[in-house]
Amino acid sequence: MREEDKTPNDKDKKANYHDISLSDEHEANKRNQESKDSFLMHVLNTITKKGLDETDSGVCNMKDDIEDERGNWSNQVEFFLSCLAYAVGIGNVWRFPYKCYKNGGGVFLIPYLTMLFFAALPMFYMELSLGQFGQLGPNKVFGKIAPIFRGLGYGMLCVTMYVAIYYNVLIAWCIYYTIAGFTSRLAWADCDNWYNTPDCYTPDFDRSCEGIFEGAATWWNNTCVPVEQYCQVHAHMDGYNHTHCFQEAESAFISLASLHSRVSPAEEYFHRNMLMMEGDTDLENMGCINWRLVGCLLMSWLMVMGCLIKGVKSAGKVVWFTALFPYVVLVILLVRGVTLPGATNGIYFFLMPKWEKLADVNVWADAASQIFYSLGPAFGGLITLASYNKRDSNCQRDAVLIALANSATSIFAGFVIFSILGFMAEELGVDVSEVVEGGTALAFVAYPTAITKLPISPLWSFLFFTMLLTLGLDSQFTMVETIITAIYDEFSYLRNHKSTVVISVSLLGFVLGLPMCLQGGVYLFVLLDWYSGSWSLIFLAVLELFVISWIYGTDELLQDIKTMGIYQNSVINFYWTFCWKFTSPLLLMCVLVFTLADYKPASEGDYVFPVWANVIGWCIATSSIVIIFPFAVYEYYKVRKYDWPRRNLIECDYIWRTHTRNMCTAVSTRNSVNPMDRKESRCNLLSTQDRSCNLVSSQYKLGRSEQVILSKLPA
Repeated sequence: MREEDKTPNDKDKKANYHDISLSDEHEANKRNQESKDSFLMHVLNTITKKGLDETDSGVCNMKDDIEDERGNWSNQVEFFLSCLAYAVGIGNVWRFPYKCYKNGGGVFLIPYLTMLFFAALPMFYMELSLGQFGQLGPNKVFGKIAPIFRGLGYGMLCVTMYVAIYYNVLIAWCIYYTIAGFTSRLAWADCDNWYNTPDCYTPDFDRSCEGIFEGAATWWNNTCVPVEQYCQVHAHMDGYNHTHCFQEAESAFISLASLHSRVSPAEEYFHRNMLMMEGDTDLENMGCINWRLVGCLLMSWLMVMGCLIKGVKSAGKVVWFTALFPYVVLVILLVRGVTLPGATNGIYFFLMPKWEKLADVNVWADAASQIFYSLGPAFGGLITLASYNKRDSNCQRDAVLIALANSATSIFAGFVIFSILGFMAEELGVDVSEVVEGGTALAFVAYPTAITKLPISPLWSFLFFTMLLTLGLDSQFTMVETIITAIYDEFSYLRNHKSTVVISVSLLGFVLGLPMCLQGGVYLFVLLDWYSGSWSLIFLAVLELFVISWIYGTDELLQDIKTMGIYQNSVINFYWTFCWKFTSPLLLMCVLVFTLADYKPASEGDYVFPVWANVIGWCIATSSIVIIFPFAVYEYYKVRKYDWPRRNLIECDYIWRTHTRNMCTAVSTRNSVNPMDRKESRCNLLSTQDRSCNLVSSQYKLGRSEQVILSKLPA
């Protein structure tokens, strides 16, 4: 029907229908808008409840319930000392001096400091700022930044848990040696003990053989024998002097020590007395339990438990001693060491530059791994320590000072160690290179041997091992606190049962460490040390840098830092951004590649671990990476189940971030001496609802459903 043929009634009906349709659409839009307004008000009310109250004076006073629940450091010094104590560990004493000597002496400082400023320091600061801003442990903060990478924090916790188990066994060894030093004569000074074998040897034995026979003589099988006889029995060679045989066929001189296993008293004390190892002890013959080590392990966990029983409040008091005492001992040992004969030779040997080493890629890889493991990023410990910081603390200043202090401590410890080793070489009449050891061999064999040459040796033994004990406890405090904090963040109701949680974690750690108290337990110790925090830790660090720098964004991180009131300018921001996005990940990826390329099966001395043990080691190493995937699958499942946008998997929790930025801004300006800053802070707080409304509205514009926004509300 044409329009002009319609009757007036038809036209009126159509107009009425049109009016009804418009009215229905208007009502639907109105109801929809009311629903959205109601939802927005629900969101804003939720945010406001987490927000700010005004004091009677009219100036805003922060009421951060989360901070109150978590607790804070009593003051900034305690946080600084805790971070310093965590960074400066046993590795600064027993690993850095050896690596410096092995990789070119003083030349090693060039790649070492380069890696510090372009790889380790930026990551150190990034984790401190991340923890301080978020006020969350590693198991929660990455889920806020990019939900699909929520498992990254749990991977860090896996590494920390593995290291904490065997690290306290190392502390138990230090306790054993500390107690053993309470005697008039150190037990590892000679070969007159029940556990010594005929292979036990000291240079004094050779001196006692002088003049007994015509020609040279040496010590063998608990008696003096002519060198001629010794050389004939062991290698069918002629005797030359009291240190060498002569091989006529090749016109070569062969050292007597290379023909027969000679073991120092300190080495036999370490293996046969403290560890109670036998000649056939290995991973397939672990032997019986060493109850003395069990007692020392129990003492070490009781120390950790006692210091963490009240959280950071009690730990913060302890670090005043444990963080500073090692420096007192290092100064005492250095003053004593440089006054000994041969000390200058040792120090020269430590710093003697070998410029050709700069062209060796392995030297640069060693430098990067040394400073990386020393500062300790990617363990989750730095994030945890900073999460107890006040929101307006200057963690940028702390990061720089701690990194520099850590490196200075390593270099200073090198002077201490090599001054004593130089004296030891002088006493033995050998080159310094023949007495240099690294790792446990330095701490429990080489250095104890050197101590026996000093007057009042029990005193120096006590000081040295007490220093190692406090260095180890500092790092252990942070690792265990990281695990405990993760438990609190996961199950917040347990904060009301702190003593129970700390005791339970300590008891579990003690039980898991018991297998390493068997006669062959040192092989389990080496296995965990070899695999738990090696390439997998570097992989987690690279992944963390990728998530923060390229997914979350360095601009957003710098904005977070700005809200905490930390000083910034264009030069500083460029340095941090360039390192976070480029130099740190690239350098760590190079270290990762070299670590995997240089892989060797686990070994301890001449004993190479069987294949099945290395398979277990690889399972330990990969577990901290594999754990990321179940959390990623779960987050993807949630997105599919609720039909959320896929980009929600890699986008931060905007409401959490805005709420946190508002809190940081309020705190950083509240204590400002400038009245205008305080007024601005008050205005900012009064406009929280407006900013939150804009935030939630922008989420609607991006197509996010109500479930998505509700899922991002603060817990």
